[in-house]
Amino acid sequence: MKATWEKIESNTVSINVEVDAEKVSESLDQAFKKVVAQVNVPGFRKGKVPRSIFEAKFGIESLYQDAIDIILPGAYSAAVQETGIQPVDRPEIDVTQFAKGQTFIFTAKVTVKPEVTLGAYNGVEVAKVSAEVTEEEIAAELERLQQRHAELNVVEEGAAENGDVTVIDFDGYVDGVAFEGGKAERYSLELGSGSFIPGFEEQVVGMQLGDFKDVEVTFPEGYQEESLAGKAAIFKVKLHELKRKTLPALDDEFAKDVSEFDTLEEYKKDLASKLQENKVKEATQAQEAEVISKVAEAATVEIPAAMVETEQNYMLQDFENRLRSQGMTLDLYYQFSGQNEQVLRDQMKGDAEKRVLNNLVLEAIAKAESIEVSEEDINEELASLSTAYNRPAEEIREIFTQNGNLENLTEDLLLRKAIKFLVSNSVAV
Repeated sequence: MKATWEKIESNTVSINVEVDAEKVSESLDQAFKKVVAQVNVPGFRKGKVPRSIFEAKFGIESLYQDAIDIILPGAYSAAVQETGIQPVDRPEIDVTQFAKGQTFIFTAKVTVKPEVTLGAYNGVEVAKVSAEVTEEEIAAELERLQQRHAELNVVEEGAAENGDVTVIDFDGYVDGVAFEGGKAERYSLELGSGSFIPGFEEQVVGMQLGDFKDVEVTFPEGYQEESLAGKAAIFKVKLHELKRKTLPALDDEFAKDVSEFDTLEEYKKDLASKLQENKVKEATQAQEAEVISKVAEAATVEIPAAMVETEQNYMLQDFENRLRSQGMTLDLYYQFSGQNEQVLRDQMKGDAEKRVLNNLVLEAIAKAESIEVSEEDINEELASLSTAYNRPAEEIREIFTQNGNLENLTEDLLLRKAIKFLVSNSVAV
């Protein structure tokens, strides 16, 4: 087989492929075995028609399309490997010659991974992020834990306060007409949670038990139900019950209840250690994001639409998987949000373009700096996954291999090594 290629557009190439006549003959034999099992010829059982009689009756040309379907995938894959191009989309195939006793000639027009012209990437300045934990941050974390372990007590009299859990009836109207989904009875609402339309919860604050009140709000312009977006509405609200949080005291008993420590001071030290660990991780991630962003902005590359579309597909699949883990399907999400797949894909497009750009630039840096992934790197990653999932490393390797994801794992490790190189060569200011 012979394969040559030429660039016809910025990210598009044409591969010219010529396959030996012997391979054509083999594909015709395979096509005959497939087709003869499906045809009926008087005097012969199905699948038992001699080749000569079949060709006399139907013509050798009747086998050509099946033979092309058989030979083409392997020939194209071999041509890609031989030319060293990196396709990012399905090819457009044009068969120029296929016949018994002749070579098979075809061209494949395909979008390929673009060339990246790197800008400056050594010594990039990034913001220095402090990993110091303050007393205020420790106090805020303790307050959050207090809120989580607070008791709800029924309030017998008095006005609703921010932070209270209310039990209300409400009935909503736009232009004096009730709208679907705007009515509920004995609904539990925590004031200050921000879970209702802006301005609603603030107007419930101050209501007394048994009070009725007209709450006037305006739906946000980007509200998911388009018929209500930007509309003024009135909710007739009745307050049935009030429950108020009682925070536990911050003492040794509290520490025993929420942790394995006997004293509050011991717990605060452990809390400070964990907060610092998280801040170090967040600081590292912030520096990584900044240096990648600056290096990507300095690079020049024309991103093929096919690569962005593929990334959108990955993002959509990941989003669907996360929904399923929460007991929801993508179709249900569309119903609740009032969106559809195209709207969701459009929302993802900007992030998809950014991801593709970042990955292309990181790959180019890895190539420029001769950064490679060793077998030792792969083994270390598999060992880490083995610990995380409590499964043997060899079993995880086998799963990755069978699913064809070992190459993806290697690519991910390469990008991580490129990021580590960039951060280690950056300057914190």
